Amino acid sequence: MKKLQIASVLIAALFVISCGGLNKMKKDAQNVKYTVTPNPLELHADSVEVSISGNIPPKYFNKKVIVEATPVVKWNGGEKAFDMKKLQGESVQDNNTVISNADGGNFSYTSKIPYEEGMRMSDLEIRIRGYVAGKEDKALDFDPIKIANGVISTPALVRLDGKATIGKDKFLRIVPESQYAEILYTIQQANIRGSETSSDQMKALKDYIKEVKDNERKQFKGVAISSYASPDGDEEKINAPLSQKRGSSAEKYMSGEFKKVEEAKDNEGFISSQTTAEDWEGFKELVQASELNDKDLILRVLSMYSDPIQRETEIKNISATYVELAKEILPKLRRSKINVNVDLIGYSDEEIKNIFSIKADSLNVEELLYAATLFEDADQKLAVYKKAEEIYPQCWRGFNNAAAIYIEKGDLDNAKTDLQKAKSLDASNPIIMNNCAVIQIREGNMAKAEELLASAGSSEDVSYNKGIVLIKKADYSGAVSAFGGSCSFNAALAKVLNGDNSGATKAIDCSDDKATCMGYYLKAVIGARNDDSDMVLNNLRAAIEKNADLKAMAKTDLEFAKFFENDTFKSIVE
Repeated sequence: MKKLQIASVLIAALFVISCGGLNKMKKDAQNVKYTVTPNPLELHADSVEVSISGNIPPKYFNKKVIVEATPVVKWNGGEKAFDMKKLQGESVQDNNTVISNADGGNFSYTSKIPYEEGMRMSDLEIRIRGYVAGKEDKALDFDPIKIANGVISTPALVRLDGKATIGKDKFLRIVPESQYAEILYTIQQANIRGSETSSDQMKALKDYIKEVKDNERKQFKGVAISSYASPDGDEEKINAPLSQKRGSSAEKYMSGEFKKVEEAKDNEGFISSQTTAEDWEGFKELVQASELNDKDLILRVLSMYSDPIQRETEIKNISATYVELAKEILPKLRRSKINVNVDLIGYSDEEIKNIFSIKADSLNVEELLYAATLFEDADQKLAVYKKAEEIYPQCWRGFNNAAAIYIEKGDLDNAKTDLQKAKSLDASNPIIMNNCAVIQIREGNMAKAEELLASAGSSEDVSYNKGIVLIKKADYSGAVSAFGGSCSFNAALAKVLNGDNSGATKAIDCSDDKATCMGYYLKAVIGARNDDSDMVLNNLRAAIEKNADLKAMAKTDLEFAKFFENDTFKSIVE
């Protein structure tokens, strides 16, 4: 009985000693030093990450105790815990960070939690639960200790707008066209034979000239004549003057055809003429297109020799083939080539708008897509693109462009429907890929948006959209590079987050957001980071004058923590 009594006393004594050790640790918990980085905490990539370094003084940590330390972000109406960190005394047989009783010790810790809006005005506190190893059911909760202030959430200001791309029309107000004909000459002659003026080519040319004269939407621009001699005979003595005579005869003939054409009257340069003594380029083209037995040999001669005399000599040495050349090729090079150049004048803007309203299906697809650019109102543009879908259902641009307008209007469901149709017509089109990415951005699906943008090619819109994704990934230097020198709210925000306040100010000042509520708000943030009270207060006042809802936002924005007790700041946000 005495032995049992002694054992009970010893157990009770040990329990008291153990509890006493925990109580002492609880009482002296304020002696533990914590360094929090960053402080305040910061939002990056939709998460809040914290790094904590702790210093525990000598004689503090009980050798037999295990401590569970949990950082918690606590705000009015909610809280969120980081991962728990375990520390143990040197007598504990476990795998946690060991803290010496005699010397104390250090520990480090990093963890991450998803961001929530309430964290803007919050406290980071350490909650500690300690117990003697093996006696977890006798655990003791320490008093919470505040170690840092709330969360700076400036990256959350990023606009998830994204820029949709319109598939451009190929409308040309003036479309150049031409009609071609040849006049062939007999060897060493420059006169134009009757058979040539009545050839099928020349008849078609004359009919074209008449058709243009009668068409008020077509306008003659000029006639270009190129005259040649074939590459046989003496170049200087025979072929050069011969080609010039052929040019003169062709020019004279065409002048007669244009005698009654208004554009040609008193227009000295209307008919232009150039001559080439020996048509070696034409010779090469005709040989390549022929079925001559030795054509490869002839082409080799042309590549080996540049001197016309040497060429002619070598080719004539291929005696059998030269006979074929003289019969089939050379006669076609004794010619004048004639191009009648004309401009087709398209509809004016007013005509296109009028035709669209009366009979849209009489416009070709380029004219119809161009019509959309003539309207400012998004609904009117959409009406044009929906008509393009109806009239030209095989053109991806009607569906894509309608989707872009739907995106602008915030109607993502209809945008998705039209983009799906566009993809069925051109699955890998980079413009369509960009617009699909914009939908993902607006819905907050950054990983999918990034995947789509990788197939979206290179454009200002794509770079802008990549910049948004990079801000959301907390790659601020990458976002700055993506935005380049563009002027926009998001470009300015990226510079703020990357530490370039001066560049951010320039980017917002040259943007369309310069005088918007959020433009002013961002400049107030820049002022706070520059410790410029005038910049903070003046811009914050301007922002709230445009949007009173920003009062509540500013009051809980730790960017302005230094100004929370400033009387002017209080008067602005109350």
